Amino acid sequence: MSAMLHTIELIGVLAFACSGLIEARRKRMDWVGVFTVAFIAAFGGGTLRDLLLDRRPLFWVENQEYPIILFILTLIAVPMLRRLRQIMTDKVLDWADAIGLGLFSVNGTSMAMEAGMPVFVCVMMGVITGIFGGVLRDIICNEIPMVFRRSQLYATCAFAGCWIYLAGHYVELPEVVSLLAGILSTFILRILAIRFDWKLPA
Repeated sequence: MSAMLHTIELIGVLAFACSGLIEARRKRMDWVGVFTVAFIAAFGGGTLRDLLLDRRPLFWVENQEYPIILFILTLIAVPMLRRLRQIMTDKVLDWADAIGLGLFSVNGTSMAMEAGMPVFVCVMMGVITGIFGGVLRDIICNEIPMVFRRSQLYATCAFAGCWIYLAGHYVELPEVVSLLAGILSTFILRILAIRFDWKLPA
């Protein structure tokens, strides 16, 4: 199970890093700016989670391969993004962000459960883990964070996915099934919200 959670965390880091890379290149930042935005997007939510749960060392300090992989990814991706700028559309950013949202939200909920947090706190910790990196990414890029706009459902998708993960856990489904159910439901809800323009009432 530990290996699976580690894999989920790594894929989530890469997904949010890609969303940061794309957004930073759209803002025409240099290599340092691109790496900084990708770093914040990838590690912001997990760092806040670790601080709130009083986990030391922070997850990206404990797993030093994460920032190393991100650094290498930035070196490789920046020249490629220059050539692929026309196909790096909002749709690509939305999909990368939705993948990261699902992975990090459920991973954050699982870690809060391991720390013995109450159920509702576990869900909120998952939502914070899923959305905070994107919030910081958008602030750095001088955008209103996606979660604060009256746009398609975002944090709500993470909230629902975390509850689905917990429901699977409490009815004693295999942990892998519960994790995948939470991740996929968050991802699918987010994509459907974008496709059909689902919004909360004003």
